[in-house]
Amino acid sequence: MSKTVAIIPARGGSKRLPNKNLKLLGNLPLIAHSINYAKANAGIIDDIYVTTDSDTIKNIALEYGANVIDRPKELSGDLEPTITALKHAISILEDVETVVLLQPTNPLRPKSLMIEAFTIFKDNNFDSLFTVSRDYKKLGKIIDNKYKPFNYKIGQRSQDLQPLYFENGLLYITKSSIIKAGKIISKNSFPLEINHLYAHVDIDTSEHLKYAEYLLSKPNIK
Repeated sequence: MSKTVAIIPARGGSKRLPNKNLKLLGNLPLIAHSINYAKANAGIIDDIYVTTDSDTIKNIALEYGANVIDRPKELSGDLEPTITALKHAISILEDVETVVLLQPTNPLRPKSLMIEAFTIFKDNNFDSLFTVSRDYKKLGKIIDNKYKPFNYKIGQRSQDLQPLYFENGLLYITKSSIIKAGKIISKNSFPLEINHLYAHVDIDTSEHLKYAEYLLSKPNIK
């Protein structure tokens, strides 16, 4: 039977925030939030895998009920893209049809997101789906010491800006065949717009972690 698996890439090294994936958020290691999110969506996800080069992360992943894939050191460097960890993971798994990528640095996700996203993905037979959010900033470039607006004209109102979006990292759903071809996002990918406070949480510094703690302390945010 073809399966849908969640893969959580969590290497041990992190320069800007050492041991990032083990930092506590709401009394849980960062990685545990993504594991628990996958477990809460057991109706969609058949198995949960953490791919890591760290024995400490491995033990915590097992403690919280995930399976572990030992990631080779050569696929765990600072400059190694996520796709290589995913390709390695599915190369040793059997009968995987769909991969749900959950990044541990995006630990907070709307509860209804998985069901909404997976339904859209399946009903439309997309190759992949990823979440995006609109950016309302006035952006520009500095060229030869002069500022040149990128997505607006000087004096233009913010609400009239040309719509621009960013990958917020909350969720990626991809057919395994696309990952085997070396991609997470393909031409037949659907950008699911999510405008939620959690979309602005991507932990790479201690300040990001403090902001996540603040949001987690607000029970009215779901």
